[in-house]
Amino acid sequence: MAGPSRGEDEHAIMMIIERQFASLGWTAQRPADWAGFAGDFLPHAVLYPAARPAEPQSVAAFVERMKGLAQTSLGTFRERALGAEVRVFGNVALAMAACETVENESQTSRGIEAMLLVKQDGAWKIAAQAWDMESAGNPMPVNLLGRRVT
Repeated sequence: MAGPSRGEDEHAIMMIIERQFASLGWTAQRPADWAGFAGDFLPHAVLYPAARPAEPQSVAAFVERMKGLAQTSLGTFRERALGAEVRVFGNVALAMAACETVENESQTSRGIEAMLLVKQDGAWKIAAQAWDMESAGNPMPVNLLGRRVT
């Protein structure tokens, strides 16, 4: 019996990307889905936020930091995927996802999330993730905007 096709793998990874952005959002009435966010990562995955110098942090540390912001200075937060490119080879994959972030219903920014994924026990998981934000000197790559894997 043949395994999933490359298209099925790419689709599964796109669902992870969509879920990641959807779960990491909250309002005063609706908390973020912290467990859903963390569940897409391997146990020892590392995150590299946009701040430099690059400092790795665990998924648990990132979630705790975001929970603290949700209770203090960041009353609302939402992200949405603007497009992505996924490349799969066997049980490894790379995904570059463009996203838009809205903080406190007033501050909008865009960035790129880069994910290294591995397939384990038939399911894709994020092994590492790094991101950077768009700026005048670092514009959004237009080839990612609106691009979806189906």
